Amino acid sequence: MPQLYTWVFEPGFFTSAQVQVAATIGGVVAVVSAVVGVFTVMRGQSFAGHALGDVSTAGGSGALLIGLSPLAGFVGLGVIGAGVMDMIGVRRLRGRDLATGIVLGAAIGLSALFLYLDTTAGATTGATQQILFGSIFTIASGTIPIVVILSLVPLASIAVIYRPLLLATVSTDMAAARGIPVRVVGLLYMLALAVSVGLSSLAIGAILSTALLIGPAAAALRLTRRVGRAVAVACVIGVGATWLGVLLAYDSYYWGRGHQGLPVSFFIVAVVFVTYLLSGLPAARTGARHRRAATHMAPSPTEDKIAA
Repeated sequence: MPQLYTWVFEPGFFTSAQVQVAATIGGVVAVVSAVVGVFTVMRGQSFAGHALGDVSTAGGSGALLIGLSPLAGFVGLGVIGAGVMDMIGVRRLRGRDLATGIVLGAAIGLSALFLYLDTTAGATTGATQQILFGSIFTIASGTIPIVVILSLVPLASIAVIYRPLLLATVSTDMAAARGIPVRVVGLLYMLALAVSVGLSSLAIGAILSTALLIGPAAAALRLTRRVGRAVAVACVIGVGATWLGVLLAYDSYYWGRGHQGLPVSFFIVAVVFVTYLLSGLPAARTGARHRRAATHMAPSPTEDKIAA
């Protein structure tokens, strides 16, 4: 048993300040991403989450260029992008896709410009790696209170608009007929999505942020159809994947002779992907049982001839 413990947890894992900060921030971000992600999957707005990830890339790289924290750019420009998407879009799905595409194109252009300037004119080393793929082990402990405060914004927003948002997700027309301010609910949801993507960008990078937003939520909705239970399951999957990713990334420093560890974001995304694949097994087994039962219940050709 002691050998297994030392094989799983390399020396200094629990006492490392970097690990503690990474686990704390990663856990908080995973919870926020799971809560918002369930509604993102249900509303079919994964494309919007992806677009806001590119907006976060532009925001983070732009913030680094002028000497600010990437988190300020991730969240700040993300909120602006979400507001623009809601302003351009309409209640119809085609309008939402149009708004998302416009913002996505602008964000990619700004990202290319800011990342180029960060690389050629900026004094920050590893800016591209930090923005695109995250660097959770290098985050200062003073960032934790800021992350916690920012996390309360989307969680409080979803809690306040939970029932109207759920009804608007199921049927926009029915929600409007019942007097629910669909546009206001949609705007609050988009702002919560922007903050969530910005926080996820800090943890695993802007280019991979939607993995933590969509993966756990999609897996949870495969396992249960109840929204409240799906949120809880998504939180467990997200936090578990994040903490396991932190553990594997820390241990990877000891796998090679050169002590070159692998990125945390790679492990987190890999665990989320595998979890999503495994979440489809219960439904596959149930479908297989139903097909076998239907085959056994169906009359054979001989029985059909006798009946005839």
